[in-house]
Formats: sequence, structure tokens, C-alpha cells
Amino acid sequence: MEDAMKKVMQDCTEASDEERITFPEVVGRLASAGVERYHADLQRHEKVYYMPDGRSHAVASRPVEEPVAMAFSATGVAAAVGAAQAGTIQYGEFCRRIQRAGCVGYFVSMSGRRAVYFGRSSECHVEHFPT
Repeated sequence: MEDAMKKVMQDCTEASDEERITFPEVVGRLASAGVERYHADLQRHEKVYYMPDGRSHAVASRPVEEPVAMAFSATGVAAAVGAAQAGTIQYGEFCRRIQRAGCVGYFVSMSGRRAVYFGRSSECHVEHFPT
């Protein structure tokens, strides 16, 4: 994988953690770099970015100081997504809220235009990108 692609992935991770970039901006930058999808592992504190040809690259992310609830709440995740989309919370608070809702990670698909949030027992909530 080229260093330029890895830099986009690193920059998007850091900018998200530092709340300098919005989710639509992240998706736009990653799609422009050719990234197909990524996985945010909230318990390992990393994001893994995947290219269409199968190559991947892992980037460490900032730990969220919020325990993950044992039970998964799709409505809790949806409420956090809604607050983020409305601009009333930023990424750090978004992560705290989805962890309180039992979310251990999420996948984002640029081509599928959706995010899939999942809990400890693989319960999930699918959120389609707004048009």
C-alpha cells in the first residue's frame, strides 16, 4: 500500500479523534483515496481500512474512557447517530454514547453508503448515509 494512502487513513483517524473533521468529510476523503470500507474496533482502539483489492492497514485510535455496556441498544445507537448528524455532539461524545449503548465496534462502507454498529453478541443496527 502506498504511503500516501496510509497517510490519508492516519490523518482521518487523528482528525476524527481530535474532532477536527466531520463524518461526511472522513467518508469523502477515504472514498477519494480509494478506500472501500473500514472497521472501528472500540475495544482495541484501532481502525482497519480496507481497499477493494484486499489490502488493509490498521491505525491506532484514541481510547474512549467509557465502559461498553453489556446489553446492546439499537435505539441508543440511533439516538447517538442522530445527535451527531444534527451537529449537537462531536466524535468523542458520539463514541461515549454508542459504548453506553453496548456498541463494541462498527463498519463503514463507502460503496454501500451505510454504517453497521454491533454489540458483544453481534446484535446490530444499520444506519444508511443521509442523502
